[in-house]
Amino acid sequence: MNEANPRRNEATAQTGAAAFRALLHAQRVWDVDHLPPFDPEAAPGSPTELFHSWFADACAAGQPEPHTMQLATADADGLPDVRTLMLHGAADGVWEFASHSGSRKGRQLAARPQAALHFYWPRLGRQIRVRGTVTTAPPERAQADLHARSTGALAAALVGRQSEPLGSAAELASASQSAWDRADRHPDTDVPTWTLYELTANELEFFQGDARRRHVRLRYRREGEGWSTGLLWP
Repeated sequence: MNEANPRRNEATAQTGAAAFRALLHAQRVWDVDHLPPFDPEAAPGSPTELFHSWFADACAAGQPEPHTMQLATADADGLPDVRTLMLHGAADGVWEFASHSGSRKGRQLAARPQAALHFYWPRLGRQIRVRGTVTTAPPERAQADLHARSTGALAAALVGRQSEPLGSAAELASASQSAWDRADRHPDTDVPTWTLYELTANELEFFQGDARRRHVRLRYRREGEGWSTGLLWP
């Protein structure tokens, strides 16, 4: 019996791996009737203007959570990290997001203040990549950003201790309930560790998918006070 178990476990693992591969290969991208055209020659000179236009298109197309994005950072040793979070603003070549200064992303940005953002809107077959240098906004702007959000957002910020080890689910439940009570009673409560980050873009890419794989990739690069543009092979 003891000798058979490893073989059975190996066979089960192989069957599971085969089923996963079959399921993986059965998936399709851009399962929509029509992908929108994109003429890079007609693109505006400002990448922020194009971002605003594409964001509005994503909302109109019913793209779930178009305001979420992936944030990539690296720690002091250069090891990469990525997570999904919400966009808080985009204007004049600056993209905004927020977190606690003591969180993993906060510590990484303090050590290496460069980051990349990635937006993916499959309803339109579109992606946007943004790279640049990250700075922090003044504390009063960070608190105003927090207080403009929901009670739940304030409660989550009041819980704090983001990325720290958690002893139990019960510990989190207790801290969360206390934070919700405080947020309800005092909606103007400040959270000193809440930080508004500003990513000043130096390079962006706008990707429009094509059913025949003739994808359009338009890159913007910052040059002085303006931008240069160019196409990339798909």
